[in-house]
Amino acid sequence: MSQDLIAILFGDPFAVMNTIGLVAFALVGSSKAIREEFDVLGITIVGLAMAFAGGATRDLLVTRVPLALQSPAEISLGLLGVGLAIALNVVLSSPDTHPITVVSDAIGLAAFATTGAIVATEAGVSAFGIVAIATINAVGGGALADILLDRAPFILFEDFYASCAVLGGTAYWLVGAVGATASTAAVVCAVVTVGSRLAAVMYDWHLPTVQNFGQSRE
Repeated sequence: MSQDLIAILFGDPFAVMNTIGLVAFALVGSSKAIREEFDVLGITIVGLAMAFAGGATRDLLVTRVPLALQSPAEISLGLLGVGLAIALNVVLSSPDTHPITVVSDAIGLAAFATTGAIVATEAGVSAFGIVAIATINAVGGGALADILLDRAPFILFEDFYASCAVLGGTAYWLVGAVGATASTAAVVCAVVTVGSRLAAVMYDWHLPTVQNFGQSRE
C-alpha cells in the first residue's frame, strides 16, 4: 500500500488527477448526505459512490477491472474525503454550500474529466469516445449520489455542470491532436473544466430549456 501511495503522490498525471478527484468528490458526496441527515454509514456510502461510480463506469467501458477493486489506496483516499466532510460539518453550519465544498466539487469535476480523457486516449477510442468517457467519468458519481439521495440527477435539469466536462474533454482531444504531450493536454483539460465550472457558479450560467424557447416567442 505504501508503494501505491508513493506512486500516487509522485506519479503520472493520471495518478495525480485521480487522487484529487477521489478526495474532492468523496467530500462533496458526503457533505450532501450530511445535509440530508444520513447516518455515518449512509454518509460513507454516498461519499464513496460519488468518488468511485464515474471511474468504475469508465473502466468498464474500456474493459478493465475498476481501479477501486485493485488498490487499497483508492478506498483510503475516498475515506479521507469522507472524513474531511465530517470534520467540516463540525466547524461549519452548512458545509454542503460552503465555498470549500463548491470549489472541491469543481476541482473533482476537472480531475475526473482529465482522468477519463487520459484513459480513453490510452484505450485508442475516437474523439467522441474521449469526450464521452471524460464526461461520464466526471459526472457519473454525482448522478449516482443524487439517486441515493432520492432525487433526480441535477445534471439533467439544472446548472452548467456536465457541459464543463464536455468542454474539458474536447480541450484534451484538441491539444493532443496538435501534438502536445499528455501532461500538457491534462493541464489544459483540468484548467478548462474547473475554470468554466467556477465561472458558471459565479455568473449563474444555465443551459436553455424548451420552455425558454417558448417564452422567447411570446
